[in-house]
Amino acid sequence: MTTTPAITARTLMKALRHLGFIETRRRGSHRRFEHPDGRKTTVPVHKGRDIPRGLLRQVVIIDVGMEMDDFLALI
Repeated sequence: MTTTPAITARTLMKALRHLGFIETRRRGSHRRFEHPDGRKTTVPVHKGRDIPRGLLRQVVIIDVGMEMDDFLALI
């Protein structure tokens, strides 16, 4: 397992769209993404700040259902 990198919300959203997730809702600084098979995740969008590493692991491993190495190969 590799270390979790720091990535921006824009990069994460681009990867989610590539995986088939669709942005279904915006509320304040948070964007909600849903996949046609029912998976859901929320991405906080704060200008000039990276996604915290723990949150990135939760989004990728738990919400999306991918291994971190596979996700990093995607981006």
